[in-house]
Amino acid sequence: MALTPMEIQNKEFERTFRGYAVEDVHEFLEQVAQEYEQLLRENTELKEQLNQFTEKLKSYQKLEETMHNAIIVAQETAEDVKQNAMREAELVRREAEREAQRIIEEARYRSSKVLAEHEELYKQAQVFKMRFRSFIEAQLSALEMEDWMEPQGSNQ
Repeated sequence: MALTPMEIQNKEFERTFRGYAVEDVHEFLEQVAQEYEQLLRENTELKEQLNQFTEKLKSYQKLEETMHNAIIVAQETAEDVKQNAMREAELVRREAEREAQRIIEEARYRSSKVLAEHEELYKQAQVFKMRFRSFIEAQLSALEMEDWMEPQGSNQ
């Protein structure tokens, strides 16, 4: 079950004789909830971007299929024209194949570029996640240290 910002804000801790300062805990929980909420928003934005890139990739794949079908139609047309003028049909077919190949290569290039951007965004999200996890773990470690509770300047 995922932790929500509201659950973080509303978390209550049991009080003990030498427990944590309630106000400090509440302030920290408020800060964590805000940052968690920001991360959730960023995650949603990244998912939306991923969906946009996925849709672009689908449109490029449809374009590639359309171009492939166009090549087939061009080849059939070239065969029909070949019966009337063999020489002219050969020139038209070669030109159509070159153009189709260029378009296909361009579509593949764009497709690979979108995939690379997607992978980069995913890597960035993972790095951010690891950094945030390290930050939280460092903060938890700092909270667990007992010497922070002792007043500064006292030599007991």
